[in-house]
This record gives sequence, structure tokens and C-alpha cells, in this order.
Amino acid sequence: MKDRLMDFDEALERYEPVLGFEVHVELGTRTKMFSAAPNPAHPDHHDAAPNTLIDPLSLGLPGSLPVVNEEAVRYSISLGLALGCEIAESSRFARKNYYYPDVPKNYQISQYDEPIAFEGEVEIELADGRRFQIPIERAHMEEDAGKLTHVGGATGRIQGAEYSLVDYNRAGVPLVEIVTKPIVGAERDAPELAKAYVAAIRDIVLSLGISEARMERGNLRCDANVSLRPRGQERFGTRTETKNVNSMRSVERAVRYEIQRQAAILAAGGTIVQETRHWHEDTGRTSAGRPKSDADDYRYFPEPDLLPVQPDRALVEELRAALPEQPVARKRRLKAEWGFTDLEFQDVVNADLLATVEATVAAGAAPGSARKWWTGEIARLANDRGVEASSLVSPEHVAELQRLVDEGALTDRLARQALEGVVAGEGSPTEVVAARGLQVVSDESALVAAVDEALAAQPDVLQKIRDGKVQAAGAVIGAVMKAMRGQADAARVREIVLERAAQA
Repeated sequence: MKDRLMDFDEALERYEPVLGFEVHVELGTRTKMFSAAPNPAHPDHHDAAPNTLIDPLSLGLPGSLPVVNEEAVRYSISLGLALGCEIAESSRFARKNYYYPDVPKNYQISQYDEPIAFEGEVEIELADGRRFQIPIERAHMEEDAGKLTHVGGATGRIQGAEYSLVDYNRAGVPLVEIVTKPIVGAERDAPELAKAYVAAIRDIVLSLGISEARMERGNLRCDANVSLRPRGQERFGTRTETKNVNSMRSVERAVRYEIQRQAAILAAGGTIVQETRHWHEDTGRTSAGRPKSDADDYRYFPEPDLLPVQPDRALVEELRAALPEQPVARKRRLKAEWGFTDLEFQDVVNADLLATVEATVAAGAAPGSARKWWTGEIARLANDRGVEASSLVSPEHVAELQRLVDEGALTDRLARQALEGVVAGEGSPTEVVAARGLQVVSDESALVAAVDEALAAQPDVLQKIRDGKVQAAGAVIGAVMKAMRGQADAARVREIVLERAAQA
């Protein structure tokens, strides 16, 4: 049964939305959080077969003991600092007890009352330039659970499935969970704010180099908490938690949907159930998951097999000094350096291509050319395939392609053909151009011969050109370009057409 929804504007007139986000970041260390097993979040291990990146600890075998990954701790401190957090002089791990097939120990090693980072703030910027400060409650270290695949049924979820498969490769992957304080005052900007916040976290993580932050791969996952309270009421309403939303656009849509759904329930005199919910990308709706547990239900207690983490203050200051530019400042700097209009720059940001365009410019392309390729032809190819634009081709190859155009070796049309070859896996732009024979014909004698042939075939057009009707040259230019299979510089062909017509 479909949920009843209230009009978004009406919902905002009657209720104030209160938001909260829990963002999980998989750290790209070479090994797992508490063992030497390979980490599937590291680029070297993306394509590993199920249940091959495991060891006794990943499987929860008796007698296996955890050892803290030092690099994961450094990554976590850097992320905490980038979030404006205080770094605890001493933090400790705890056991979070729950029972599920993908948690082989029947508990998760996490942090509870003593997180590594706390009390921070992140500045985000909306599309119109307005800024919000997002309060961070904590960022804590933990390990990921394994992954269940439900087979059979129509939804891919456990309901209706014939059986489930467990892959323990992900069990023990290092995670940092970033938890915000309740966010009030977003009002009708709540959906856009949700998207902008997740984008800011992703940008911070990428700039630190601690994760690939690919949401489609689960490197970065967002749980979005939404509650409503009637206008004038101080007490927060009952919240729902939409779990593991895997794109920024979906985060925005999920928040909007929950506002409309909860408003309809409250207006009808109903009550909101505190529960987890699942986001369905295909229908644009959420559905009920399970009743949401409170901290007491997890029976947290200190992890007896691990000592407290007590980072040296000199290390903390070293990592602080190495922090990259904050996302909002970086965006303003890049917009000024590239000379983009507000609309041009927002097109890049909205397409989630800022880092990609930046890398293309760093590889040698002019900013305008980089933007044109990524928001134009590459975006079209990505839409046709239903994938991210950045997954089709590298910034280095785009810069190389533009260099060939700038040097006159390719026309724009030929460059698009070369791009298709690169996307198809035929090699670099230079290799594709050579293999497909796409080079611009620069042999003047060949061009002159083609022009003479086209003029001879169209004497009426020749006469028009000689009579001063220069626009008539288009028909001849088109014939020459067809004869040369598009491998001629149209501007040069036009010059030759006018020169030969004058001499005829």
C-alpha cells in the first residue's frame, strides 16, 4: 500500500523538520581495522571474489584477537580534525552487541562513550550561495559488518527471498561514523541541505585521501534521520532513520519524501513509529524496516581485548598541519581561478564533477574545455549507460583528447569518435586515433583536389560564390567534408573553397 503524502509546501507550513545524519566512511587502508586481512575498500582488492579477503577474526573464530590498525587511527584523527572536532586524549573501543548473520562475532567493535573525535562543525554551501553550519556530535572508529545478498523474490530484500548468501569480505573493514547533532532551521531547504552535507563530507574525505568515497560501492553511506514537530512546539518529534542511502540525489529525495509522509500521518492524527526505513530508488519511496534500537538495547561495554587509543599530541598537530583546504573555500577559489559564471560552476557541482574537472585541468586542459567535455559528451555517454561520468574515462585521457584538438590533430567531431573508442577500452586517445585512422587530413594537395572536385560537380554553386554569395560555399564545404570522412578542418576547407572559386 502506498503511503499518503502531504504537499511539501503545506507540510512546511504546518511542521518544522529536524534532521540528523550518520555518515559511514570506509577507510582505504591496505588491511582491515583489527586484523591483517586485505581490505576490500582498498583499490587493490575491489574485484576480490566473495569470502576471499578473510581471516579468523573476520569470521569470528574462537581465540582470534583484534589488533588496532595504526593507519586507520591516523586517518580517523585527520578526518576528525577536518570536521573541526576535538581529538580525545584517550578513547576506547566498546562491544556493540547484536545478532545478525553478517556479524559473525555477534558483536561489532565500535566506540561508544569515548569516541576519537567530538564537538565539531562543518560549513556547507547551498546552490544559491547561502551557508549553513552543521554541528558534529562525534566521529568514532568501528569495523564494518559483512554483506548479505538475498536471492529470489522481487525486491532483493529479505522479505520474499528464497535464501541469503553471506560474504565476509567486508567484515572488519575500517569505518568512521560521523554523527551530527540535531539540525534545526533548515526549513524548506532541508532536502538540499542533506545533499550538500553528504557532498561536503565526501569532498573532505577525498581531499584527505583516506577513502575513494564511492557511494555506489558503499565506501560512503548515509543514514538520514528526519522528524517533524508542529510549529511552536519545542519538543522534537519521533524520528525515522532511512538507512544506507547510496547517492546524494537519493539522500535529497529521501528527506523530502519522509517530510511529506510524516506530515500526512501527523495531520491525520496518527503517530510516527521510531524505526529504520529503506529507500527504494526505483519508486522514490521509503518502506518500513525494523524498530529502531536505542543505545541500551546494544548492551555496550568496554572491549576487553583492546587498550585505549591515546594519540601523541605531536602526531595530532602534525596531522592538523597537513589538513587540506575546506570544501567551501575550495569551491570559491576554483570558481575564481577558472573564471566560470555562477551557472557554469553550478552545472559542474550539480553533476558531481568538481574533483573530476579539477583533475582534468591539473592534467593540462583549459577549464572551459574540461567543463565542456565532462558536462557535455561524457555526461551524455554516461546517461546512456546509466553510470557515473567519472567511471567512463580518466581526467588524463580527457586532457590528452583536448590537447589533440588544440594541436589541430582532431576536429571536435573526430574527438567525439576518439572518446567513444577510449570509453570502449580501445586505449588512450592517441592510440585510438592511430588505430581508427581519425587524424585530420593536413595534406594541402589532397584538400585542394577534393575542393576542385566538389566545385566542378556544383557549377551553379561555384557561380553563386563568384557572384559574391559567400554563404553558398556551405554546400561545397559539406561535400568536401563528406568526401574526407569528416577528417578535414572545416575552417581551412572554407578558405580553400573561396580561394579556388576566385581562381576558377
